Amino acid sequence: MGEGHTKKYFKYAIGEIVLVVIGILIALSINNWNQNRKSQAFESDMLSQIHTNLEIDKLNLSQFARNGRNAIQSSKKILATEITKVNGDSLKFWLGDIVQFDRFQPLTNAYEVLKSKGLDEVSNKELRLLLGSYYEGKSMHIKKSMEDIERTFNVDWLPMLKKHIVEMKFQEYLVLDNFQLFNERGENRNLLIINIDNYGGMVDHIEQGIVLIDGIQTIINSELNLNE
Repeated sequence: MGEGHTKKYFKYAIGEIVLVVIGILIALSINNWNQNRKSQAFESDMLSQIHTNLEIDKLNLSQFARNGRNAIQSSKKILATEITKVNGDSLKFWLGDIVQFDRFQPLTNAYEVLKSKGLDEVSNKELRLLLGSYYEGKSMHIKKSMEDIERTFNVDWLPMLKKHIVEMKFQEYLVLDNFQLFNERGENRNLLIINIDNYGGMVDHIEQGIVLIDGIQTIINSELNLNE
């Protein structure tokens, strides 16, 4: 093979290698682009579902907080009022606010799917931290504080109801056979005082949770707009 042919062969071989390398790089680039697009689509889908779940949580929590505030106000009214036949009718509605409980189960299905894939699928670090703070922390504290209210119902209020209940519509009214049960200092009035503290703690946790949800939803809205 002549020297000229050898040079042409090497140039041709080098050209082929360069083309192969370029082809590989293009293929890798396309693959990475596809992977990034899939990852962004997954992130957007999960964030959208989490946003919806949080909106439902927030609606429920807002109602639970209202119930808690009503219970606190009604407890204070009973403690501040000398219950007589004249105002005894109000007592049944105050007790309806107090002698009740709610149950909270946060909607975690979208978060659990995201967590199983890896929270690093969420590109915004602050959002990752806030999601963990709500789902692994605050929502559990809210749930626990509400379970404490239910425990008080079962342990403290239920024995009284078994002795004195006349009529009851849950979360609306409660009629007892003795409207003067709360007029004198003792266990019944002490139970109201304890209730105020328990409901106050629950409402505080819920209000903090709602603030956290609002912050998460604001960031999610921003992220979804960026991914459009």
